[in-house]
Amino acid sequence: MNQEMPVLEHLSDLRRRLLIVAATLVIGMIICFLFVDHIYLALSNHSGEKLAILGPGDILSIYVKLSAVGAVAVTIPVAAYQTWRFVVPALEERERKVALMYIPALFLLFLFGLSFAYFVLFPMMYQFVLGLSNGNFELVITANDYFSFMLNLCLPFGLLFELPVVVLFLSHLGILNPHRLAKMRKPAYLVLAIISITITPPDFLSDIMVIVPLIVLYEISITISRFVHGKRASESALSPENMV
Repeated sequence: MNQEMPVLEHLSDLRRRLLIVAATLVIGMIICFLFVDHIYLALSNHSGEKLAILGPGDILSIYVKLSAVGAVAVTIPVAAYQTWRFVVPALEERERKVALMYIPALFLLFLFGLSFAYFVLFPMMYQFVLGLSNGNFELVITANDYFSFMLNLCLPFGLLFELPVVVLFLSHLGILNPHRLAKMRKPAYLVLAIISITITPPDFLSDIMVIVPLIVLYEISITISRFVHGKRASESALSPENMV
């Protein structure tokens, strides 16, 4: 029975922290919903015209989507902090301080990725897609389609920009190392190139504007992994067991 108690306490702690994250998501969504009119006006300025709706259900659907995105952004640092609190008993003092630094980094990189996609990539893609009509269609852009197009483009970039923090975390755990990441450089570049070509208009400048930040993020991840790996190797060499 004594051996089972730590496991049960661990599961109870996990459940409590998941409830905190879920409660934060719900509260964040309610707060964002109260200000959803302002969010709507701020994000719809790239449309260039008043957006249409096909029914009353579209209004609620759009407002829920926008509120959910705001709630996710608010929940990310809380979820990261609760994750840190959950694993902190298994970490050493130095590892606790390092892991705590992930929380603001995750939040800021997510916002930076969203901002890059919204201010740089989305206007370019939106105008390109509209230009394909070439005057052959009577354009009636619904708000639901507009925001679905925006979120499907911007949210993945918010997640992709968190790659350096994920690599840092996995490097600290010893799962990733710079040698493995360097060996994966060519296939990784190919995947990033495919992603950039797929989501951008078919012109060289657009591809470059997207693929360069993605490659820079990957190289930053390798540099971070190399730094962490070297530090771990130095500490291992200076440990009492290796000095005997």
